[in-house]
Amino acid sequence: MERNDRLENEKMTKLLINLSLPATIGMLVNALYNIVDTIFIGRGIGYLAIGGLTIAFPVQMMVMAIAQMIGIGAASIISRDLGAKDIEKADHVAGNSFLAVGILGILICVLGLIFIDPLLRLFGATDVLLPYAKEYLQVILIGSIYFPFAMSTNNLIRAEGNAKAAMFSMLVGTILNIILDYIFIFPLNMGIRGAALATILSQLASVIYILFYLYGGKSTLKVKLHHLKPDWTILRETMAVGFPSFARQAAGSIIAIILNNSLAFYGGDLAISVYGVVNRIIMFLFMPLFGIVQGMQPIAGYNYGAKRIDRVKEVLKLSIIATTVFAVFSTLIGQVFPGFIIGMFDNDPELIENGTYALRIVIAMVPVIGVQVIGASLFQSLGKAMPSLLLTLSRQVIFFIPLVLILPRIYGLGLLGIWISFPIADFLSTIYTVVLLKKEMRILDTQVQ
Repeated sequence: MERNDRLENEKMTKLLINLSLPATIGMLVNALYNIVDTIFIGRGIGYLAIGGLTIAFPVQMMVMAIAQMIGIGAASIISRDLGAKDIEKADHVAGNSFLAVGILGILICVLGLIFIDPLLRLFGATDVLLPYAKEYLQVILIGSIYFPFAMSTNNLIRAEGNAKAAMFSMLVGTILNIILDYIFIFPLNMGIRGAALATILSQLASVIYILFYLYGGKSTLKVKLHHLKPDWTILRETMAVGFPSFARQAAGSIIAIILNNSLAFYGGDLAISVYGVVNRIIMFLFMPLFGIVQGMQPIAGYNYGAKRIDRVKEVLKLSIIATTVFAVFSTLIGQVFPGFIIGMFDNDPELIENGTYALRIVIAMVPVIGVQVIGASLFQSLGKAMPSLLLTLSRQVIFFIPLVLILPRIYGLGLLGIWISFPIADFLSTIYTVVLLKKEMRILDTQVQ
């Protein structure tokens, strides 16, 4: 009840900071793991192993897409149920999310291991990179049995307003991952398989922490056996509201098929490795944006359920300002120190030269994407699946895919055409978001009246 009162009445700036800061710290640490993991692989095995990791990563993204779809969809419903004081329904929603991620996790593991070779070929694996990608992914797929539970349930913990517990669940896994990464790659000389093993063991630690939290009397949610009974109405709404998150992550995997194959065609194994490094740098530099999103969502969802439209609009404004500030700062770091940042992963001169060039282009329009990220997440928090889906797909599918297919063929742009597709897609999707947000604000104003 204390958490619910804070969501409805606490000063918005303080509330957003309190919910966003733990999420941001957790996500930054998780992004730091991705950086350290890639540095260890680059330094301990070589940049070709980074290329293999880049090929395998879209499969991990699909696992995360399914977990996020269920977790964010369920979290949106739970936030609104808590705002409406319907605690029993919130518990039932949580129970159904547990059931769904459990079943889907097993299916992903089995099907992934059966079709691993054609899957990796589809994602652009060359003859050189395939052994690295396969060795890594075989281990990761075993962890997919339980990892979706950790990622999905983390959203539910935030939905009840306990951002610190959600942060700690991420910290436990990430810190252990970094430690095990070093041990398995260097002293034990286990190569890329060691990196994968470190990942699934640390994910298991996060699952154990979450279970202790849920059943140790700290959670508002009290999921019991009868809450696991499938309720198709709840499951349909969960999937519908969470589908934009799935679409965003799944679109990333579809893009990876096009992007990795295009990179291999225009730049070879080196270009794939460069993108692997650049992608992890972007994930780290801009993770605070998604921390703010995760702080904003329970506030917007709860107050929308409680009919406090004024607070919905207030958190939207503050979130856009905060994400824009972070995006500008992060872009400056990437533009001023690109060579130094790329060089941390591998000291190969060719990788550093090509990576510096690519990074500066790819992040050129990132200062404006805070609006796009917040806009798509707001519609999701309000339970409006269609506009959220359209905004989610706008950057990655509607704009980026045509650009990355067309631009490399224009005037012989080649690899440059791939890199400039990123900032153009960022700019166009932000314009589209502004249009939809203005329309939604007019609708919210009528609800206040």
